[in-house]
Amino acid sequence: GESELTGFFPSICPEGKNCLNWKSAPITHQKTHTGDRPHKCLDCGKSFRWRSAFVNHQRIHTGERPHKCLDCGKSFIQRSNLVTHQAIHTRERPHKCLDCGKSFTWRSALVKHLAIHTGERPHKCLDCGKSFTCRSALVRHLAIHTGERLHKCLDCGKSFIQRSVLLSHQRIHTGESPHKCLDCGKSFLYRSNLVNHQAIHTGERPHKCLDCGKSFIQRSNLLTHQAIHTGERPHKCLDCGKSFIRRSSLLIHQALHTGERPHKCLDCGKSFIRRSDLLVHQAVHSRERPHKCLDCGKSFLRQSHLLMHQAVHTGGGHKCLNCGKSFTYRSALVTHKRLHMGERPHKCLDCGKSFIQRSNLVKHQRIHTGERPYKCLHCEKSFRWRSAFVNHRRIHTGETPHKCLDCGKSFTWRSALVKHQVVHTRGKP
Repeated sequence: GESELTGFFPSICPEGKNCLNWKSAPITHQKTHTGDRPHKCLDCGKSFRWRSAFVNHQRIHTGERPHKCLDCGKSFIQRSNLVTHQAIHTRERPHKCLDCGKSFTWRSALVKHLAIHTGERPHKCLDCGKSFTCRSALVRHLAIHTGERLHKCLDCGKSFIQRSVLLSHQRIHTGESPHKCLDCGKSFLYRSNLVNHQAIHTGERPHKCLDCGKSFIQRSNLLTHQAIHTGERPHKCLDCGKSFIRRSSLLIHQALHTGERPHKCLDCGKSFIRRSDLLVHQAVHSRERPHKCLDCGKSFLRQSHLLMHQAVHTGGGHKCLNCGKSFTYRSALVTHKRLHMGERPHKCLDCGKSFIQRSNLVKHQRIHTGERPYKCLHCEKSFRWRSAFVNHRRIHTGETPHKCLDCGKSFTWRSALVKHQVVHTRGKP
């Protein structure tokens, strides 16, 4: 066997003095230097250096998951993944950061976290030069250049770069919500959503912006926020050149060009760009309003609407010292204060006009670019602004949302309602 042959090899690996596993398994170790991958998968052609890695890989094709969690019944391909998973039940966090004292369930999470302190990004993309904290992030990024999406959903045909993302996606079809909050019992499709939710109970916001002091639940939210200070918008639309801070915002924007609306309501057939919009829409059919105000009992479709409503009870958390007006969100207060200061930081490079909000600058720039991102699917007419698009769409749908409280007559546009109301006010003092 291999162990009997070790006596024929020198005590130190000829390729490098620091090869720690040379003495215990020289034949296996040599493959590291030779690039030999003798174990080939007959299903997909992928090759492996070690038989153990090959056996684990084959389970992707066979669906075999021999390592089962006795607490929740979830199964895993590798025992190491089971051990990692079990920390969810024990709440054990053995991996501690010596710089800030924060603890982690997984060593990989600690390694990623340490990059915050060291700034180290050792994994570099040879195509574009972008660097990453961990190799898995680099592998995910490489798919942008290759376009490779190996993992396909058998229910809807959608393909994904990572198998883990496919598994998460499949929960949309199965309705599974495996990530449960131990504090209130609420369940979530994705672990990231559970982590976000748990901050409601703990109040923890560990990721702090060094520029303005604002703190965030997730590091990804901090990175997104920092773009406000740096002005960086790394996600660019190849169709129109528009750039975005978040990749998710780019994907939503691209639907304007493709017309794709993958999230369909099974009750009425209406389709949506975002799953979150579908969930909100479905409440129209179910009449469910899951977000309840604990002060007055009023319920809302969206959590954002509940947060805005709660300002009625709290008086608004962020108060303007100039006029006394209060706001639910600090960002709204910052925007409001510009009215008093006369500050208009967002300037159009084409005509020099300045705006209080960046969103208003973006809308204004369409005058110069000719961009009309809102396209009517009924008649192909396009619009610069969403408000004009919504008004136009009512011509096709017959929707008349503006109702006269005096006579009950309804109108497509608010301006028509205002004109009509003169009939009732005429002759009144």
